[in-house]
Amino acid sequence: MPPAEWPVKATAARHSRTLRSPSRRAAARWIAGLAGAAAGCALALAPAAANAQAWPSKPVRIMVGASAGGGTDVIARMLAERFAESLKQSFVVENRPGASNTIAADLTAKAPADGYTLLLATNTGQAIAPHILKLAFDPLKDLQPVGLVVVVPNVLLVNTSVPAANVGEVVKLMKEKPGSFRYASSGVGSTQHLAGEAFDLAAGTRAIHIPYKGSSQAHLDLIGGQVEMMFDTTSSSMPHIKSGKLKPLAVMSAKRSEQLPDIPTLAEAGVPGVTMTTWYGLYATGGTPRAVVERLHAELDRALAIPEVQAKLKGLGGEIGNLGVDEFGEFNRADYERFGKLIKDAGVKVEK
Repeated sequence: MPPAEWPVKATAARHSRTLRSPSRRAAARWIAGLAGAAAGCALALAPAAANAQAWPSKPVRIMVGASAGGGTDVIARMLAERFAESLKQSFVVENRPGASNTIAADLTAKAPADGYTLLLATNTGQAIAPHILKLAFDPLKDLQPVGLVVVVPNVLLVNTSVPAANVGEVVKLMKEKPGSFRYASSGVGSTQHLAGEAFDLAAGTRAIHIPYKGSSQAHLDLIGGQVEMMFDTTSSSMPHIKSGKLKPLAVMSAKRSEQLPDIPTLAEAGVPGVTMTTWYGLYATGGTPRAVVERLHAELDRALAIPEVQAKLKGLGGEIGNLGVDEFGEFNRADYERFGKLIKDAGVKVEK
């Protein structure tokens, strides 16, 4: 027998004898060990299972970083109603606007990790603001992603008096007179703002950013001609598009919007490599038991499958979210990193 083989065969032979004729005492020890391991696993899983079954045993707060009546608030209240119906417990929406939606996020991050404080947030607060503002929490560690609710595309809009019928003509006008085009946004660090920065980088143009305190005043000035363009969300701009007050030239999602099927994507219009959407997601406090997070995700999935809920979300021009807990976590992190790079590349001012 070659030296390289004999230790293996000898060991196998010993194992074979042990399996054929174990002592009663060894067998008893082996069975007792298995029973102990099973009991240990049961004890380890018992608290998580108990938490999931007991939750919710008291009212649950859903924090919203925007004022009542806005898109985030409307979605949060719609979900709160469905959760309450299903779980037979109160779900109360609390509006804590300010600081690019991060006040509500801060309160959620610092709440007990028990599933009784939730957050309905957008990528403005979760993926953009952390690169611009100094936060007292880590959005990737202190907030637990639960599920993606809806993704709403941004759309390139121009005032009806702008002499351009498509994106190519807008780019040509912008290059002929650099700095002559102004674009409105709902504020520094909003997706409307960063869409403009991304557009300039991709198209080789230079537009002047005019931030407003919300979309309403921005719409008025865009319609009135005080600014020439805006990279707004479809949910916010659709009424003005349908009335003919604003002219849509391209959607900034990877595919065309169901609400604007005749409007090309920005890539189709000649400016590839730029996508911009506003997404809404549900979060819990970091460290919330996984069993509670999974139950929350199941309730969100159930709510998003209701035809009435789907109709309202699609009415915003959005696409219903369809990601698992871990998939949404990866999606969240990827957008966080993408916006961090964009903010650096565009030279967006970071709060010191």
